[in-house]
Amino acid sequence: MKALVARLDSFGDVLLAGPAVRAVAAGAGRTTLLCGPRGAPAARMLPGVDEVVVWDAPWVGFEPPAVERADVEAFVGRIAADPPDVGLILTSFHQSPLPLALLLRLAGVRRLAADSVDYAGALLDVRHRRGPRRHEAAAALDLAEAAGFRLPEGDDGRLAVREPPPLPKEVPEPGYIVVHPGAAVPARRWSADRCAAAVRALARAGYRVVVTGGAGERELTAAVAGGVALDLGGRTGPAELAGVLARAAAVVVGNTGPAHLAAAVGTPVVCLFAPVVPAERWAPYGVPHVLLGDERAPCAGSRARDCPVPGHPCLNGVSPEDVLAAVEKLTGRTPGLEPGPAATGRPERTERTP
Repeated sequence: MKALVARLDSFGDVLLAGPAVRAVAAGAGRTTLLCGPRGAPAARMLPGVDEVVVWDAPWVGFEPPAVERADVEAFVGRIAADPPDVGLILTSFHQSPLPLALLLRLAGVRRLAADSVDYAGALLDVRHRRGPRRHEAAAALDLAEAAGFRLPEGDDGRLAVREPPPLPKEVPEPGYIVVHPGAAVPARRWSADRCAAAVRALARAGYRVVVTGGAGERELTAAVAGGVALDLGGRTGPAELAGVLARAAAVVVGNTGPAHLAAAVGTPVVCLFAPVVPAERWAPYGVPHVLLGDERAPCAGSRARDCPVPGHPCLNGVSPEDVLAAVEKLTGRTPGLEPGPAATGRPERTERTP
């Protein structure tokens, strides 16, 4: 049986689809992951994926492409050339799967499953209703099970990625703290000044600190590292970043893709969580974590890309000392000593600090 799993959103969204992808792969002879351009690097890291198909859908993303008939027909033709037997359409709780369901049906996919609150007519064979307050990763697994796919025995259902490549030589021995100051959505970023102060506080407390960021964030990471931390800004692709995060004792990051990548390699997360999206659905999944930020801020649930409240109160109330305390709690150690049980155990735990 050939199966297709679709998740058309961003890097972190595709990582959260990983457990559902593994469930589908356990019951299929070949599994294709359909994703958008921003999710493609994550798709290529997921266990269970045999093929990645990338399409920039005109109803997804911050800057979706124009609707072009030729582009849509080319996509349908590509899937129709070797149609899967079954398709699983994964969406966030506020998205509709029906536009993609229509195109996949036109491409000849015989059986389709998705979460949908809207009447689907002939578009879906399994119209599933997600449970209330379900995390995105858990909701995707629920849908896979409703479609007849279950995780294989021994799979704990947490996030996972393929073995990362060798790391840059300058990456220190394991046990350092990673600070990742950037985020694709401005409303989810802590200020650079506060990140830099947190790096200094961690360094004064005796922690080794590594600052990471993408190719377009070199100026930001240099300012945050401030000469007291190793600056890897622009020097790691997604797979290399996974390796850097895997060797860390904890990661300090906003609610953005690298937070989910840290969870995928089993590293505890201090998450500066702007409540523009709900933590119950988007918090780091399956690893010890502490959420910092005011979940009752006026921006809560707004899905805003830019902070709609003057002063960014949801995150600017967090101090460098709050970050240091959260790191100490997750690592379970005094700086300079070996990690304690909190750094090595992996039960899911959510804590919110207003």
